[in-house]
Amino acid sequence: MWAAIDGRRFDDAARHMHAAQQLAEMAGDPYIKFRIWSHAGTMYRHMGRPADALAANDVARKLGITRQDPMFASLGLARQGAIHGAAGDGTAAHRAFQQSQEALLRADPDAPRPVWLNAFYDQAELDSLALSAYLSLRDFERAEAHGHRCLAALRPHMQRSKAIATTRVARAQLEQGEVEAALASAMSISADAATRHPRVVGMLRAFGSRLEYAAPGTAFAHTWTQHTRETWRQPA
Repeated sequence: MWAAIDGRRFDDAARHMHAAQQLAEMAGDPYIKFRIWSHAGTMYRHMGRPADALAANDVARKLGITRQDPMFASLGLARQGAIHGAAGDGTAAHRAFQQSQEALLRADPDAPRPVWLNAFYDQAELDSLALSAYLSLRDFERAEAHGHRCLAALRPHMQRSKAIATTRVARAQLEQGEVEAALASAMSISADAATRHPRVVGMLRAFGSRLEYAAPGTAFAHTWTQHTRETWRQPA
């Protein structure tokens, strides 16, 4: 389900979601129920269906484990903030991220949790979701701030997440008129990340199109075009 969401194959994702939900109900495992419904919220957010996204995410957030463990509460609130951001509700997004941060600070970092949660959710992921939300809200200064916090906190092996966050930081900088800084950020992404991961490829192409629109015919646009031709030799 998650692989399909990440690859923007939403029909496949919905099919896997329904099968996963049935299996989770049979298993009676609240942790996997949280994971599935939280992913469903993300899926609908990316599909541009914020009402469905909030409804799905609320199912996850109402499970008892969010009251027992602030870490789950924090993740649910952070994803809620991202949904509000995509829907254009800045006030609700800001409130959700504040509450998510408070919950994360209350969470015992050493409490026993499922491996899948420990593998990705931390301060860096919270800031990554905030970065995405504030980009959607066109609050580019705040987006960039969360982006730098995310990059500073990312675990070293999370190279794909680093590429996604860096691309978003570059976009936030570009939208603030910081073309040189944006170009430097985008060019810092490794050729491996820029060509192997479809999501990163799409984001960098969108950055290039926006750069050409913002600074057409400039040395910056020329440098980016030359960089992509010379550096990204591996087919995407």
